[in-house]
Amino acid sequence: MKRRFVVQLCASLAVVAAFGGLAPLAQAADEAPDAMVKRLSDEVLGAIKADASIKAGDTNKIIALVDSKIMPNVNFQRMTAAAVGPAWRQASPEQQKRLQDEFKILLVRTYSGALAQVDEQVISLKPMRSSPQDTDVLVRTEIRGRGDPIQLDYRLEKTPGQGTGWKIYNLNVLGVWLVETYRSQFAAEINAKGLDGLIASLTERNKSNSKKG
Repeated sequence: MKRRFVVQLCASLAVVAAFGGLAPLAQAADEAPDAMVKRLSDEVLGAIKADASIKAGDTNKIIALVDSKIMPNVNFQRMTAAAVGPAWRQASPEQQKRLQDEFKILLVRTYSGALAQVDEQVISLKPMRSSPQDTDVLVRTEIRGRGDPIQLDYRLEKTPGQGTGWKIYNLNVLGVWLVETYRSQFAAEINAKGLDGLIASLTERNKSNSKKG
């Protein structure tokens, strides 16, 4: 139970940090990937600690934050496509949009309850193993607070064009990659009921999570 909570807490911080986008896009475009992750993590932790409603798990407020700030910092289409797997290429534009919308809500609602437990946590970076020419990097961090340090890693890609910069496309919590975890779940749904079945299942899960508050 304690490990499950730790995973939920880390994943909630990772999801909101990935979607949080609390800084101007122009600044993010010039930042190194580890500096961007550290800044966003610190700002997200600060925002959670300062906002009683977010700290209490106000899902609607968290979703509003995601909706207003998602694009600068995450390639969510790539994240969703990777989670859906090969079936993504057969999906219509409307199906792809619905999958992205429902997947985003699922992630935020699944982990938002753990935000109430944010207290004295701080983020520390581990040394990066990359070169300036790399366009795909791993940023490794730890959440330090009470108890043992908690591993929380990010995969980022550098997108071309002015004003784009680094975008997060996968998250690793305690050695478990988020996209790969959902890919196995989604594959079972797709094999049984197809893409529309997966969309219906995600929609139902989100409605159920919403009723639970």
